[in-house]
Amino acid sequence: MAEEDFRPLSEETSSFCLATEARSGPQVIQPFPRSPKLIRRTGAISPKPSEQLPVWLEDLKKEKKRTESHLESIKKRQANLNTSSEAMKQQVQECYEELHMALQEDEKAVLDMIEQDRRETNSKLNRILQDWNQHLGLLQKHISTMQSAQQSPTESMKESFPEDFTLTSCHKKLDPAEEQIKMNEEKIQKLMKVLRNISKSLKAQLQRKSLLLDSSNVAIDKLTCHKQIKLTSEGRGMSLFAEEHCIPNDPLRFDQLYSALGSIAFKSGQHYWEVDVHCCPSWAVGVAYGSLQRRGRDKAAKLGRNRCSWSLEFQDGHLMAWHNDRHVALPVTAARAAPNRVGVFVKYQKGRVVFYDAETMRLLQEFSAVQTAVFDRAHHQFTEPLYPAFRFFSPKDKHTGHHHMEICDLGL
Repeated sequence: MAEEDFRPLSEETSSFCLATEARSGPQVIQPFPRSPKLIRRTGAISPKPSEQLPVWLEDLKKEKKRTESHLESIKKRQANLNTSSEAMKQQVQECYEELHMALQEDEKAVLDMIEQDRRETNSKLNRILQDWNQHLGLLQKHISTMQSAQQSPTESMKESFPEDFTLTSCHKKLDPAEEQIKMNEEKIQKLMKVLRNISKSLKAQLQRKSLLLDSSNVAIDKLTCHKQIKLTSEGRGMSLFAEEHCIPNDPLRFDQLYSALGSIAFKSGQHYWEVDVHCCPSWAVGVAYGSLQRRGRDKAAKLGRNRCSWSLEFQDGHLMAWHNDRHVALPVTAARAAPNRVGVFVKYQKGRVVFYDAETMRLLQEFSAVQTAVFDRAHHQFTEPLYPAFRFFSPKDKHTGHHHMEICDLGL
């Protein structure tokens, strides 16, 4: 190869430039194409503003039309707001009027019953009163006759009294049945007891009403269940059995404790659900973070024994609320028995977990930043999504089929 084939690039470029300049005058040579970023920055290929004005104007007109349409939609919604609100109020008032009418009708029926009892009792007493008034009149007549006879001869005294007159006949015997003539107080007391129970139940239902508005569709995650726990087909009921089921191991599954978590996590808002525990002699119900440990039997995996969970549990006749390995004992007596149905209310933003006896709406325990007599205040601002949590305690006998919990259907 000749030596001139290895000329420097600068020489070749210089020769090319001279040849080009000779053909069309001096030009600036760009050996490489410009990058799109450089083109945008320099505006090398951008149209002139005068050419863009019609496009911009059309785009702005479209945006103006869209904005006006959206504003009109908002105004219509605002105009309909009062109408919708009044319709809702009317519906609520009609429901409460029905309740008021039912109560007023029942009140009238009860008052009429009491009034009828009063009238019947009063009629009986009037008859007794009339009889005794007649007896009193007869006594007064005999007394007047005797007083007159004292001032008259014996013959006139004999003429004034009947032949069969005796003092014994002037004594009227008291009838024991008279004491039984009174209003049916026993029935009234039963009525008052029934009315108090209805009132108590009504108050509980009215309180429960506000919670039912936040009812959530809770189900159990089968991947978290211990191998001796069997779920119903819809995933709302769980039973404890003596033998493990042949199911694959899963890192989410509790391997030592008879526990399970819900399938849906709560990250915000208010949520309420109820769990029927009357077929389970010992149980725990609550909420837990997803980070709750699933392996082993130490405190990190037990509901309420760590910072990741809050629970209400019933075991060996004792009802207790647990969190962070601290607990509060709740009274269990004949009058205040352990609940058959537990209501759980979560208000995520406020860091509240509340447990109710769902049948009476008796407040059992509240975990919150306000009520922290025993529990640490710092642990009542939730930092992770919350899952419903459930646990069976180890049965003392081998017959475990009666250990059953059911998430109640609160569909309205």
